[in-house]
Amino acid sequence: IKMASDSRFPDVDTDGSEKNEETEIIVNVGGVRQVFYGDNLNQYPETRLAELMNCLSGGYDSIFSLCDDYDPGKREFYFDRDPDAFKCIIDVYYFGEIHMKKGICPICFKNEMEFWKVDLKFLDDCCKTHLTEKKEELEEIARRVQLILDDLGVDASESRWKRCQKCIWKFLEKPESSYPARVIAVLSFLFILTSSIVMCVGTIPDLQVVDAEGNRMEHPTLDSIETACIGWFTMEYMLRLISSPNKLHFVLSFMNIVDVLAILPFYVSLTLTHLGAKLMELSNVQQAVQALRIMRIARIFKLARHSSGLQTLTYALKRSFKELGLLLMYLAVGIFVFSALGYTMEQSHPETLFKSIPQSFWWAIITMTTVGYGDIYPKTTLGKLNAAISFLCGVIAIALPIHPIINNFVRYYNKQRVLETAAKHELELMELNSAEGKAANSKSELEGPVKGGKEGPFYSSRLKVSHSDTFIHLLSEEKHYRTRLQSCK
Repeated sequence: IKMASDSRFPDVDTDGSEKNEETEIIVNVGGVRQVFYGDNLNQYPETRLAELMNCLSGGYDSIFSLCDDYDPGKREFYFDRDPDAFKCIIDVYYFGEIHMKKGICPICFKNEMEFWKVDLKFLDDCCKTHLTEKKEELEEIARRVQLILDDLGVDASESRWKRCQKCIWKFLEKPESSYPARVIAVLSFLFILTSSIVMCVGTIPDLQVVDAEGNRMEHPTLDSIETACIGWFTMEYMLRLISSPNKLHFVLSFMNIVDVLAILPFYVSLTLTHLGAKLMELSNVQQAVQALRIMRIARIFKLARHSSGLQTLTYALKRSFKELGLLLMYLAVGIFVFSALGYTMEQSHPETLFKSIPQSFWWAIITMTTVGYGDIYPKTTLGKLNAAISFLCGVIAIALPIHPIINNFVRYYNKQRVLETAAKHELELMELNSAEGKAANSKSELEGPVKGGKEGPFYSSRLKVSHSDTFIHLLSEEKHYRTRLQSCK
């Protein structure tokens, strides 16, 4: 496009008279024409549309710095932008706030607002939530891609010990990195399963042995298997601790705390068995050892490290604290009301099982949760009617929050699958762009004497942007500006 030297453009009045005469402008965005008046646009003078009102006095250089094209005959400004997003953005001039239409990508909409120089504070809170969620998804994708790239890359400047640490960390923490790592993950899972089974089987009286003092204890074979499992857990934890890039974060991680709780009781009970008898009575030592052995149940939570389903369930429960709180509140109110009614109605019966209201709490709990052990039950007609109403209310109270909890589980599970697919897609695009960039560079070297060697690298850099509309800026320090309408995939 030629500027002021082009003869097809009439001269623009540079003394500002045209600005005073024209009180409206015509804007064409992607084929959608819109007429704006100066009194509306001047409410927000820092926006691009408001700057169009004042750009005519600055010449064509000023005009084409704000728009893609300009028709002086129609006095119409042309923009190659998203018309759907533009229809939403112009609401700020009439209503003072912006709502994003359903189906528009939040990140693309944010880019459109930045182009039109409209502050994000005008975006309504309900739409800011979608924008925040999309940002978090892109950050998560970028983090996953960066982790994969870190695993693939080898820094020659690092010492041999650092490279060895990375190798051990990847070997123990990332089963998908190699076939031996998957074997180690399966082996760790089998040790956890074996240890849990041994803990349960060891409580069977027929498999226990009697010591010299007549006390029952676990069979020596089961004890040896338990020792081997603890040895594996200890070695695994120590190797992961040594190879971890951030020791403090590793120690304070929830799953690593679970690992310590699964290992520590064995060594504490072993210490008390051999040394505690000298410091305290033998009966106290045995009681302490039995209490510590119960803590072995913590090792079952180690399965969450190898199960994405358990991790998804944990996240869904964390996101469902509000629904779980409502469930507990409903049950608490119902338990209090129906236990008090049951105690009052059963007092007339001579063989009543409702001795007090606190004792009736137990009856209300097992009734509202439809367990019904039968140890406490009403004997009067009114008491039975109260029991029928209580378990009906219990079913309703439990069923109400279940649907939101299930939705949180399904939403998080599907989101994780989408993020994994998106991360793989970005890696494939990066490989494709790298391969085409090398091809473009080699072509530019061959055509260098003809074209001066300038067009090849520029063409290569443009390829990196044009192949994907979901280009993640977090993975590159370069900032790419797009002047064409982009679609969100």
